Amino acid sequence: MEDYIRISNLNDLLFCPRSIYFHNLYSDFDETLYHTPYQQEGRNVHKNIEETKYSSRKSILQAIDVYSEELGLGGKIDLLDLEKKQLIERKNKIKKIYDGYLLQLYAQYFCLVEMGYDIKSLLLHSLSDNKRFKVRLPTDKDKETLKKAIFDIKNFNLEDKNFWQNPNKCRKCIYRNLCDYYKNDEQT
Repeated sequence: MEDYIRISNLNDLLFCPRSIYFHNLYSDFDETLYHTPYQQEGRNVHKNIEETKYSSRKSILQAIDVYSEELGLGGKIDLLDLEKKQLIERKNKIKKIYDGYLLQLYAQYFCLVEMGYDIKSLLLHSLSDNKRFKVRLPTDKDKETLKKAIFDIKNFNLEDKNFWQNPNKCRKCIYRNLCDYYKNDEQT
């Protein structure tokens, strides 16, 4: 069986594909050793979901595993309201809707549809200010963009000499001390 790409890696790819490699290096370590307070805050807001304490209603599915054989993707969703047929991805604070958020939500959508669920709407929920952002259902073009991102993750070469990254992203990256690109950026 071919390895599945984790849905969460889609957002990481757009932030920096090298972060996927470093994240996997740290996977066996205690996250408090390398997570920033911002990331820990984000992790904490998902605890109710992971522990299925968000709602006791049977029509609200929480933190269920989803897979797509077609796309080679797997991961967890935050919330699926079966009555409203609504998929909800929760983020600690949404200041801007990034392409990575959309890719993750679309990936979850395609997994759920392949698994037989009927999804009529998508939402991003900003927890800190309780704002909801309606997201349109994905198109065939969005699915092709998603397939390209999956291809890019599977074929990323850590040693690619043509790799370029935004220095502003590098300065915010929790893995910057491990990354030779960040170190090169500091020296120039």
